[in-house]
Amino acid sequence: MSENAKAAPARIGNVLHPVPDVDAAVRFYSAALGLETKFVDGDRYAALDAGGTTLALAGPAEDVTGGVPAASFKVPDVGAVVAAIVERGGSVVRQPERGPHEVRAVARDPWGNTVVLYGPR
Repeated sequence: MSENAKAAPARIGNVLHPVPDVDAAVRFYSAALGLETKFVDGDRYAALDAGGTTLALAGPAEDVTGGVPAASFKVPDVGAVVAAIVERGGSVVRQPERGPHEVRAVARDPWGNTVVLYGPR
């Protein structure tokens, strides 16, 4: 891992929940839990304020985890963190790729838990 990745620890940027209908999910979480909408990108994605943590509702076009909820970590160098995960016994589900807003990858820790990694383009 690069020195930059070591110097800047990862932080959870959001908790990703894949949903088949972003609009319906926004209505549900707003009404049931009182979460306020921060950002909506059509039927692709919505970010809701969950008290300091973002609940990220990913529609089918943005579902990078195959329907599995996952913590999403914001990191300075996605490629370096993916390499560090593999080096320490984790695995890659999706290699780093440029998304509409950032570079992202999906990995699993050694125990099979899915994590999304994202960072600047």
